[in-house]
Amino acid sequence: MITVDKQDAITLKIAHVMANSKRLDLDVFLFVPNELGMKSHLVSETDFYYDSISQKRAYYSNETLLPLVHSRLAKRGRLSNTQYRVSLSLFAYQYVIALDKAVATLKETAKEDVTADEIDVIIELALDILKKMRRSIPYEESLKRHYANIDNYLSWYTGQKFLELVVYIPNGKAYTPLKDRLITIVEKEQAHRNLNNYNSEKVRQDPTRLSNKMRLLRRLIEHPVVLQEKSTSVGSNTKRVIKGTATGLVMLFVTSAVILARDYLGEITASFIFVLSVIYALREVFKDDLRDIMWRWIQRGKPKWRRHYIDATTKKEVGRKIEWLDYTTFEKMPDRIKSIRKKRVVQREEEILHYRALTDMATSKFTSGYDQTREIININFRALTRLMDKSNNRFYKLQDGQVVKESLEKRHLLNLIIKEHNHGNDPVYYRWKIVLSRSKIVDIEQIPL
Repeated sequence: MITVDKQDAITLKIAHVMANSKRLDLDVFLFVPNELGMKSHLVSETDFYYDSISQKRAYYSNETLLPLVHSRLAKRGRLSNTQYRVSLSLFAYQYVIALDKAVATLKETAKEDVTADEIDVIIELALDILKKMRRSIPYEESLKRHYANIDNYLSWYTGQKFLELVVYIPNGKAYTPLKDRLITIVEKEQAHRNLNNYNSEKVRQDPTRLSNKMRLLRRLIEHPVVLQEKSTSVGSNTKRVIKGTATGLVMLFVTSAVILARDYLGEITASFIFVLSVIYALREVFKDDLRDIMWRWIQRGKPKWRRHYIDATTKKEVGRKIEWLDYTTFEKMPDRIKSIRKKRVVQREEEILHYRALTDMATSKFTSGYDQTREIININFRALTRLMDKSNNRFYKLQDGQVVKESLEKRHLLNLIIKEHNHGNDPVYYRWKIVLSRSKIVDIEQIPL
């Protein structure tokens, strides 16, 4: 299952869980309107990959309380201390992800109509999860410190999200009791942190220091859960060979041309020096072009990057991924992708970016008890927004018999089609429409196929 939503104002978040399979093919097709003028000579595949795409893969469990069960077993001596840290961190990590998603959904709903019952469900779930975690506090000092760090962060983060809800909940008497309840919970969580001396007085009084500490605790939580990555560019040695070959071929031509010029013009004269300058100028012009042509011809269809996933605790390699990123054309796409793209819209010129990833995971080397990973791919649209026109559209309308002029920010419609194939079932296809302005992602709509 793949989900697409906003990571921040201009960053798209693609999340998917790799479950019940050790191998996954992922194809992402991004259709960019031709009017933006996004071309390979302006934004190359390599620049877009390094500047606009970021990734993170972590352990994942569909059974929400499984990590907490593991941590309790570890507390009773049935699992190792390492397993306790990983399990409790995974529990906290998934709680934060779920809370983020729930609050983001409520914020979108709050713009139109949100019910008290919807918010009550989120409150009760969050408090129930925190209560379950706090039932089992470890005795060992090292484990207790890890528990305290996680409890401290989850308490603070829950408070932040609840205060965020207070801001977005509509004003009105019907919502006043709900807002008061959220504020009361936040105050109780703050009292809980003070009672356990999680943060010093100086930290509590300084928002900057408190925020910095919580970011540090977030990294400590993610460390045993998020897989470490080693990314390499494929074909480095091949590129060196091509560079040497291209230089050799050009120098062969240059040397031949110099010998011919010497035979024709005789001794060193002004004409010979002029011809020699032209020959060397041509060498500089064509050397890079020849190298690029040879590189594109040899690398056509081959992967460009390779990632190695390493368990942060055991330091063992648990998976690999190879990646492609290329500009493509409508004619070169698979028939199924063509039919999806042409199904409901008239075909028009577009720039198409195709990202492909082939992932292999060794689930036998995973931390005991887990056999799934969740990957997040973030695509930052800053490279596209820079190409957008800064001017606004003028819109006229009648209002109470008067003509009113409004200034509207220009928006562009992008299409996103994703193919997911885990080699155990038939490929699954998804499609989204993304409305993008110069300042933000305005809307994301999934289109049923």
